[in-house]
Amino acid sequence: MIKVAITGNIASGKSQVEKILLSMGFKVADTDKINHFILLTDLSAIQEIKETFITDDILDEDDCISRAKLGKVVFSDNAKKAQLEAILHKRIIAKIQDFFNQNENQKVVFVSVPLLFEIHQEKMFDKIIFISADEDIRLQRLMKRNNYSEKYARARMASQFPEDEKIKKSDFVIYNNSDFINLRVHVSEVAKILLNL
Repeated sequence: MIKVAITGNIASGKSQVEKILLSMGFKVADTDKINHFILLTDLSAIQEIKETFITDDILDEDDCISRAKLGKVVFSDNAKKAQLEAILHKRIIAKIQDFFNQNENQKVVFVSVPLLFEIHQEKMFDKIIFISADEDIRLQRLMKRNNYSEKYARARMASQFPEDEKIKKSDFVIYNNSDFINLRVHVSEVAKILLNL
C-alpha cells in the first residue's frame, strides 16, 4: 500500500482534491473531519479540552465545544495551541492508523493533513502531494468561504509555514489557480503515476 498525504496551505483547495479522488474510487481520509468527529464523540478528549480551557470561552449555548471559538483561542496563543495539539494529535494519528488497517488491500490511499509539516507527520506517509495556490487567490477564497475579515484571513495565512518550504519537501505539486476541470486533470495525472509505482 502506498500511503499518500495531501497537504497545502489554508484555502489552497485540498477539499476539492479529496472530492476528485473520491469520485475516482480512491479511499480518502480527512484529518479535519477526524478532528471534528473527535470533538463531537470522544468523551475523554472533550472532557480534557473543557478542563484545559476552563477559563476560556470555547463552548456554545449547548455546552458543547465550539470549533470556531476554540480555534480563535488557540490561534492567538502558541502555548494553548500546543496544549490542544497534545490532546488531539495522538487520537488523530490512531484514527489514521485505523484507516490504513481498514484499507490495507488498496494499492494507494490518501489522507488530507493540512498541517502535515507543522506537526511533523511526514514519516507516516510514502508520498506527499502539495496543493498550491497563489496567495491572493487563497485570500479571496478564505474571506468568502469563512466570512473572515481581510486582516484575520491574512493572519491565519501567515501562521503557516511558507509554501516554498513545503514544496521542496513534497513529491508532487498540484497548482490550483484555475478551475475545477483543470484541477481534475492534474489530480488524475498524479493518481495515474501513483498507481503505476
